[in-house]
Amino acid sequence: MPFKANRDRRHHIPKQRHRVTNWAPYDAGLRARGSLTVWFTAEAIEAWEAAPRTGRGAQPRYSSLAIETALTLRAVFRLALRKTEGLIGSILQLLGLDLAVPDYSTLSRRAETLEVPRQGCGGGPVHLLVDSTGLRLCGAGEWLMEKHGTKRRRTWKMLHLATDASTGYIVASVLTDSDADDGSQVGPLLDRADGPVTSFTGDGAYDRDDVYAEVIARYPDAAVVVPPRSNAVPSAAAEAAPTQRDCHLQCIAERGRMGWQRASGYNRRALVEADVARWKCVIGDGLRSQTDGRQATEVAIATSVLNRMLDLGRPEYVRVV
Repeated sequence: MPFKANRDRRHHIPKQRHRVTNWAPYDAGLRARGSLTVWFTAEAIEAWEAAPRTGRGAQPRYSSLAIETALTLRAVFRLALRKTEGLIGSILQLLGLDLAVPDYSTLSRRAETLEVPRQGCGGGPVHLLVDSTGLRLCGAGEWLMEKHGTKRRRTWKMLHLATDASTGYIVASVLTDSDADDGSQVGPLLDRADGPVTSFTGDGAYDRDDVYAEVIARYPDAAVVVPPRSNAVPSAAAEAAPTQRDCHLQCIAERGRMGWQRASGYNRRALVEADVARWKCVIGDGLRSQTDGRQATEVAIATSVLNRMLDLGRPEYVRVV
């Protein structure tokens, strides 16, 4: 990011200050994110029970809407499955609705194959910003290691996010094992993004030939904004037919790293880093599910929750210093 270029003199650079211009509606939106105001429409009540199965097998009792509603409340309030069952039961009781409450074992079983519709994906042109972070799994904690001297390594999984720079929505997410590198997930992220991708922006971990090839193969006119390594050299055909990476190197040689970041729009990548921070603050820094299918559903639910929270209100600010 920009301030890394000024690391040796950062203490002399004053911190930017901004003033929010729509504080009243933004403040109301922040309060609404924690509100427990719940209502059931007539359509939701009618669709709570599952439709009769036409093929072989046992009849499901709850629809996907009922399971998704319960898992959404679980993600927002960081509840265990039994607590989620109790919360849904108390809400239905307070509303006076005669609806069956899915038990915790049903929530766990249905989460394995639940299909969650994505929120905030309009299908228009997408300026894709990508980043990744680690989500820890259940395992030996610091107290256990200090108390009993166990050497069990904590396990985690990698969450790869793609944010639309124009809307701020998370348009694609991929959950992989910890040994999967960032560049290998560019193809899956592009496949899950709705609408044509006009630009792809990532950090230095995406400075690879296969990343450029993945983007250009799907969207030949898309701009790839990835900072080249400090020891990067132009390609052999840079004089006759320069690639996008060669153009980045030429711009860096003429304007420097900071000038290239401003000219290429690389600074917008801070938006996806903000989404990672929101994920850790709202959803948490770990996964509660144990199997791959349930973990994928958990990630899809969390993505939908964060996109819905953006619709409640976002700040509009101007720089004052």
